[in-house]
Amino acid sequence: MKRITPTILIAATWLLASSFTIHLMGDSTMAEKNLPKAGAERGWGMMLQNFLDPDGAKVINYAQNGRSTKSFIDSGLWAKVQEAVQPGDYVFIQFGHNDSKQSDSTRYAAAWGAYQDNLRTFIKGVKEKGGTPVLLTPVARRWFKEADPSLALRTTGEGGRTDGAPTKNLDRNCHGDYPAAMKAVAEETGVTLLDITTKSLDWLESLGDEASKAYFMISTGKDDNTHTVACGARKVTELVCECIREQLPEIAVRLIAPYHFVVSADGHGDFTTVQEAVDALPNYSHKEISTVLIRKGVYKECVSIPHTKFRVHFKGEDAESTIITNDNYAKRNWPGRDFAVGTSGSATIYIHASYITFEDITFENSAGEGKQIGQAVAVFTDGDFLFFKGCRFIGNQDTLYTYGRYGKFGGIKRNYFLDCYIEGTTDFIFGTSIAYFENCRIHSKKNSYVTAASTLQGQKYGYVFKNCTLTADPGIDKCYLGRPWGAYAKTVFIDCELGGHILPEGWHDWEKPGKPDTKKNSYYAEYGCTGPGARGPRVKWAHSLKPRQLQDYSFEKVMYQEQDGIIWNPYDNR
Repeated sequence: MKRITPTILIAATWLLASSFTIHLMGDSTMAEKNLPKAGAERGWGMMLQNFLDPDGAKVINYAQNGRSTKSFIDSGLWAKVQEAVQPGDYVFIQFGHNDSKQSDSTRYAAAWGAYQDNLRTFIKGVKEKGGTPVLLTPVARRWFKEADPSLALRTTGEGGRTDGAPTKNLDRNCHGDYPAAMKAVAEETGVTLLDITTKSLDWLESLGDEASKAYFMISTGKDDNTHTVACGARKVTELVCECIREQLPEIAVRLIAPYHFVVSADGHGDFTTVQEAVDALPNYSHKEISTVLIRKGVYKECVSIPHTKFRVHFKGEDAESTIITNDNYAKRNWPGRDFAVGTSGSATIYIHASYITFEDITFENSAGEGKQIGQAVAVFTDGDFLFFKGCRFIGNQDTLYTYGRYGKFGGIKRNYFLDCYIEGTTDFIFGTSIAYFENCRIHSKKNSYVTAASTLQGQKYGYVFKNCTLTADPGIDKCYLGRPWGAYAKTVFIDCELGGHILPEGWHDWEKPGKPDTKKNSYYAEYGCTGPGARGPRVKWAHSLKPRQLQDYSFEKVMYQEQDGIIWNPYDNR
């Protein structure tokens, strides 16, 4: 075994501790795109941040459509890069597509002349600022040309056949002398060169003419074999990252395992909507957990995750600013119909799949409240083993609907909420599922009811709140911990901090004509709760847990039922 010396450990620690910015200089194949004007077109520089640890490496993209080394300088963009570069930063320089346009004097820079001179200018200027310049040869054009018609496409091996169709060959000289001219400058100056031209040519050649179309704008009906769509931009970024791993270890330590999909409202990902990412997920994924990063942004859409899309981890970039929202509500009519959508039809997101993790995401129903609105669900859960970590649930009446029933083994479906924020007005946590709330903040915006469990008869567990904090808007002072939507509701609060808005009686029976006796059949209990809302006396039919009963309300006991025969670790979803 090779011994790791203290010097190596110190160097590795320094690499991980230091942070830097990667400044991108280039043309349209790298550039930011003005959406929606740009349509499906994406530059690979828009994707690079998705492959980097955001705490250690930041990307600033100065590339612009149509730029050459000459016009990048003349337009003042180079001056902006020079001003921004700090010691320890990197500058990725990739030109060549537009330098070759001899008919345009504003852009043309001869390969063995001005082009090289401009590259030297960039290199010198970056080094003077304490940065590290990196040269990248241009991304290949997807130029396939008809081969000799006398040749036929043949398959190899036993049983190989000739189908008589002429094949197309990739033109590997799509950039003339520019890649070679850049390599010469790299050798002369001792600057690292990432040969993206060769990497992308090899990739295109491996795909062939037809398969490669999907990655370029030609797939949208345009006669454009130069510019990529999102999947093409992602692929080029992957090629760049391959080169980084091979040649730039100091940046490679900041590369992260890429998400399977990235959603970004501004085009810096594979999709611009969450539903597109859901639809692209594999069905019945038994082999691996799919990962989806949702970047900061407001995604106004109704999302539905079918039961076939299980074993997925959805990660928001930041819970405060990664928002999935919609404004449907129970009393709104279905389009073209004369009946209302109802409570179940009003949700912003429907989760029918199991083994799903959501982290750092806000789910919102922005419909408001009032008699004309009624219920307006933010999240509708119908899957088993759902894990919400650091998420926010924003709404009014019926914010969180834990609908799920009849899980894989015949039991009620389970939800786990850790470090979450849930707000609402009336019955804003309600439903049938088993749900375990840990270290959550539960916030009331109206004098009303916090929970409305509808636990099924014979079901051992309903809602369990552990180490949660219950708060309220100013002036709110008459809230019940819960009332039974179903006669057999079960809700328990353990070691929670209860604000002064919680009424002394704590619970409401919600008696209705013809309904079984809720006082007799429901089970409401507390243990170790503190704060002004923990005062009593509670209603006579409520319970106080004894210390010996606490083991029955551990996470393991509540979430793993004996008949399941399985052990679930929510972090296995990640």
